[in-house]
Amino acid sequence: MPKLSVNIDHIATIRQARKGTEPDPIAAAVLAELAGAEGIIAHLREDRRHVQDRDMRLLREIVQTKLNMEMAATDEMQRIALDIKPDFSTLVPEKREELTTEGGLEVAARIDFMKAYVGRLRQGGIIVSLFVDPDENQIAASKKTGAEWVEIHTGAYANAKTEQDRDREFVKIAESAQLAASLGLRVGAGHGLNYVNVRRIAQIPEVTELNIGHSIISRAALVGLDRAVREMKELVHR
Repeated sequence: MPKLSVNIDHIATIRQARKGTEPDPIAAAVLAELAGAEGIIAHLREDRRHVQDRDMRLLREIVQTKLNMEMAATDEMQRIALDIKPDFSTLVPEKREELTTEGGLEVAARIDFMKAYVGRLRQGGIIVSLFVDPDENQIAASKKTGAEWVEIHTGAYANAKTEQDRDREFVKIAESAQLAASLGLRVGAGHGLNYVNVRRIAQIPEVTELNIGHSIISRAALVGLDRAVREMKELVHR
């Protein structure tokens, strides 16, 4: 039964639309945990389009479950992570022009760099996860970096237009999860998962954590955050 971690980035997105103080992503984190979230995720981007440095520091103080800081593998983010000390750091690719993360991290072509980067975070007491596509080369390379976790990118599955395409992408995810687990990696999954497509991913035995943000925050705008988190958790745990 996978655990549910909730990404609160888009609470901060709404706040930054007017550069004000509300809605407060810190309050959202508290409400999500009270509703049963087993982790809180926040992506501190280079351009600070939503989550701000102050948010990360406050989240570190108030999160009672575990705090997962999504971040690009840059010197700046490494310094911030080693200062704030989130429980997790998930390394993701990042482009300024993208609306959201468009794919998995390129690990196989940068094993030496990633090994040194991951090692520095781990020396600081931070558990490291790599956000990768469901590709055996990227999974195998992730193991070589010393990361403890991989988060498998489920975007192609979530965005598939036909049942046949969805089935094909699901098989890739399931096989990648099996490979990762066989190598001794812990396995999470996320990106594009919603109240319709999440159950199938939740049934993959090797997936022990689901990381979901946009669909939960979207539903929360209509029914409230407490109900949105509880409904997603029920689907994940069913």
